[in-house]
Amino acid sequence: MTSQSHTTVVVKEDEANVINSLSKFIEECAEKAVKDHGKFYLGVSGGSLAKFLTKGLPSISTDWSKWLIFFCDERHVDFKNEDSTYKLYKESLLTKVDLKDEQIIKINPELSVDEAATEYVQQMKAIFTECDWPTFDLLLLGMGPDGHTCSLFPNHPLLSEDSVWVAPIKDSPKPPPCRITMTFPVINRAQHSAFAACGEGKAEMLKRVLEGDEQPPLPAAMVKSATVHWFVDKSAANLLTKFS
Repeated sequence: MTSQSHTTVVVKEDEANVINSLSKFIEECAEKAVKDHGKFYLGVSGGSLAKFLTKGLPSISTDWSKWLIFFCDERHVDFKNEDSTYKLYKESLLTKVDLKDEQIIKINPELSVDEAATEYVQQMKAIFTECDWPTFDLLLLGMGPDGHTCSLFPNHPLLSEDSVWVAPIKDSPKPPPCRITMTFPVINRAQHSAFAACGEGKAEMLKRVLEGDEQPPLPAAMVKSATVHWFVDKSAANLLTKFS
């Protein structure tokens, strides 16, 4: 796990400017990663973050052929199901940029959720070879109204999972109940993690995550990648005092 983590908060006027700032940051991360090791290893999430990405990423300048996209978490549903995060990106991003479907590392929903998690790790290990844990260039994360991130929920046993890269969850408090999720040892080895949050509905939880000292800590507050970046609008940042 990364020994030190640095958090930055970028406050923008509104959602459009958050999307623009986040997209520019992703563009810069991709450029640096490709220059360093020839590929850009990116993890994405669903929810409002996916909306920001599908709006902003088509406008960036990048060598899309160097990208490999993984899911920080995914719902264990058929790809035709509206809950499928893969379906969302396939329909809303792949149609707009020069990414091939095989550059998206996806689950096999025909397997059981336990088997799907194991098989997803196998796919990852075929790419991140000869290492105990993978190192992603950037993980793009969401923060739920309860402070969860990925499919790591408050007070859930998976918060302390430290033996597997990806774990199954069958009792998600947010439907659908069956999912797979990256674990904190993976999340916290990333070079960068980034959250995006907009609207006053995010303000209270954002303050709790960034400025609170809750025990046990909220899942989103447990993200300790080398650098953790928050891209938020003024409404979401309204209650912050240390980062405003």
